[in-house]
Amino acid sequence: MSTEISTTTTPARGLALATFEDAFRFAKMVATSDFAPKDFKGKPESCLLAIQHGSEAGLSPMQSLQSIAVINGRPSIWGDAALALCMASPVCEYVREHIEGDGDQAVAVCEAKRRGYEKPTVARFSMADAKRAGLAGKQGPWTQYPRRMLQLRARGFALRDCFPDVLKGLVTAEEAQDYPAPEVTVTQSRPTPEVRPKFDTDERADPVAVARALIEATNEIPKLDALRDRIDQRLKEQVLTPFQADELLDTIHAKVEFLEAQQEVPA
Repeated sequence: MSTEISTTTTPARGLALATFEDAFRFAKMVATSDFAPKDFKGKPESCLLAIQHGSEAGLSPMQSLQSIAVINGRPSIWGDAALALCMASPVCEYVREHIEGDGDQAVAVCEAKRRGYEKPTVARFSMADAKRAGLAGKQGPWTQYPRRMLQLRARGFALRDCFPDVLKGLVTAEEAQDYPAPEVTVTQSRPTPEVRPKFDTDERADPVAVARALIEATNEIPKLDALRDRIDQRLKEQVLTPFQADELLDTIHAKVEFLEAQQEVPA
């Protein structure tokens, strides 16, 4: 299996991460630094995936960390970065934005012209649209900067319709934030007084989810080593598939490396 990091455009000047090992080492360093966005702090795996998502769209590692966001479990891209990617692409002829009217009559308009196409793609998003979607007056940016939010919503629609190949299916983060979070049922796990962690009985329902929760909650290397043995046992019992077991073992390996790196950092 290749360890090359996929790229689709000429690399930007700066650090070049040619292999998986280089990228993960860099991700671990960023996760423990002040440069990590709060959602990526202490999470080298998330940093690595953000770098990869950004790389596939043509962003450098640091641009990826600042421009890629995970909202409700879905990767997305901030609106300014989406505009920058599209305008830098050779398939883009122009992107024009303006807002018509004011107050409740405000309508944001974004025109995106793809080179070689006869007509531009035009997207409109009005305050009336925002009211129907339950966004107008919503606490946060929709109350503080409603015109800016209208502009970003129209921009997201136009860019995704006109340049889907450039954005690689990424939705704008501003739009993703407005979608309701999916309901998640939290299962209370049983206490584990023993040094060796055990899976909860709900493992029968979703053994992978239970294992991931245990790995996330475990911050001691000996307990993570014990989890490896438990996963091997569940693989033999055919509770887990080989693919699921490999995925969980890779997650444990990454967590152990992260904990070891933290121990090596001088106080």
